[in-house]
Amino acid sequence: MHTLIDTHGRRIRYLRISVTDRCNLRCRYCMPENGVDWLPHESIMRYEEILRIIRLSARLGVDKVRLTGGEPLVRKDFLDFVSRVSRIEGIADLSLTTNAMLLETMAPALRAHGIARVNISLDTLERKKFVYITRTDAFERVMAGIQAARDQGMRIKINVVAIRGFNDDEILDFARLTLREPVEVRFIELMPMGCAARFDPAKTIKAFEIRQRIEQGIGALDKVVSGLGPAALYRIAGAPGMLGFIEPVSERSFCSRCNRIRLSASGGLRPCLFSQRQLDLLGPLRAGIDDQGLEELIRSGVAMKPFSGLNIDRGCETLMSTIGG
Repeated sequence: MHTLIDTHGRRIRYLRISVTDRCNLRCRYCMPENGVDWLPHESIMRYEEILRIIRLSARLGVDKVRLTGGEPLVRKDFLDFVSRVSRIEGIADLSLTTNAMLLETMAPALRAHGIARVNISLDTLERKKFVYITRTDAFERVMAGIQAARDQGMRIKINVVAIRGFNDDEILDFARLTLREPVEVRFIELMPMGCAARFDPAKTIKAFEIRQRIEQGIGALDKVVSGLGPAALYRIAGAPGMLGFIEPVSERSFCSRCNRIRLSASGGLRPCLFSQRQLDLLGPLRAGIDDQGLEELIRSGVAMKPFSGLNIDRGCETLMSTIGG
């Protein structure tokens, strides 16, 4: 098996795939309420095209795939697609990022089709705040979806974008979830990206401050030794769950641990979340490129991966829904 190594010596093993730019929420830091220019259907990758890229990526050493969006569960025939991905040789870890709105009814089938782990985006545990931040009255549906995932025995990560003046008073409530269940709660620093690029920078809560609040309010945090990945992991003593801190704003070594590439819904291979550079795969696919040529394109995309693409001062106006979270 060949391996994908970028020009900075990082082995690329993780492919995040956006299957759609559509979403059934309108989170304020992610998308505008109206006027979103959705991709035309013909510009979105067909499942067969995505599957071909996954197969070739697996031959090159990728063994971890996360399916995302937009909201992936809104795409038609998604369950059948998941089943086909789970059967690809070499993919050892298949997971899903979702807002959980459709998870209550789909969780059993997702589990049966190979999804053992879900990342759920949830920025508040209060219904009124949820309606405000998402512009959608669906809090009960989301909580039911999370319970359905628990009932199926899925491993759950809850992604919390920490926003000063909005949910910073809930930091301890989220942390206490790890005291009761083997859930991983991940606090994500608000990045200047998409609609969040126009947020007041003062709304970003640095990870060290979040850790400090938890230690003062609950107790000491023990560092958990982990492999490559964006999150610094900790555990409250005796807790079955863990706390993760994704700190692209405050921790500049964040990028040095990155082992992933992204595939947008429109077929753009994006080697860095925060860089505007991407390599088109959809055009060559539909022009009839052979497997060897497509492998070379994937390698070329990996070679474009910068050591660090994060520029806090400049920000990035690209909507996360078009890239895949």
